Amino acid sequence: MFKISRRTTLGMLLLLIMPLAVWLSGWQWQPGESGAVLKILFWMTETVTSPWGTLTSLLLSAWVMWCLRFRWKPAILLLLIMNATILAGQYTKSFIKDQVQEPRPYVVWLEHSHGLDDKAFYELKRHQRSQMVNDLMADDTVLPGWLKHHWAQETGFAFPSGHTMFAASWALLVIGLLWPRRHYKTVVVVFIWASAVMGSRLLLGMHWPRDLIMATVLSWVLVTLATWLAQRFCGPLSLPPEEQKEVQEREPEL
Repeated sequence: MFKISRRTTLGMLLLLIMPLAVWLSGWQWQPGESGAVLKILFWMTETVTSPWGTLTSLLLSAWVMWCLRFRWKPAILLLLIMNATILAGQYTKSFIKDQVQEPRPYVVWLEHSHGLDDKAFYELKRHQRSQMVNDLMADDTVLPGWLKHHWAQETGFAFPSGHTMFAASWALLVIGLLWPRRHYKTVVVVFIWASAVMGSRLLLGMHWPRDLIMATVLSWVLVTLATWLAQRFCGPLSLPPEEQKEVQEREPEL
């Protein structure tokens, strides 16, 4: 358990660097001009947004299972553990959102710039909120249409970030499960993706830095438990002897 906690804690600290730095810097989100970087970050967000998030989970699940190469029964159990962890994170964030009821940054901006009453806004049903956002932004010619559409589709509360919980949970699952098998490239790629998703939530006006921080910490708790369960019931995560030769061939490329 100690080794698992050490790996997932390291992963959590790496993911927290960016939101903590942004929070401590005092940076405040403001809508700006559309650019290529912002559009790329929007695509990163879309990898987590329904329905693409389901495809992302399927791809990551398949890759992790292939990397671990468990027998069929342990592999199926691992699949259930991983995706139950992701679902548990989403249910947890929904419960906390309903309790905290923190407005999103773009909603606060609409309150200051377009006279939106955020309390009245969140008392509306979701489809009514979407319509209100569309109506308020109809005459705006500066912000890109895809961003206005994204705002209209994402009218829930901010704290904590569900997109971050999804991406951070997968990143921590990967480091928890695959680091002992020395799949370092996979760990790096998934962490870069997760960090890009987290950054996109800030720059698209969807979340505050504290939303990302809490989501990452919650993901760490869930994933540490999930990784321990996987090791206990699915098989050892350490490198089996038959893979030693493969790893030795892979290591010079790291």
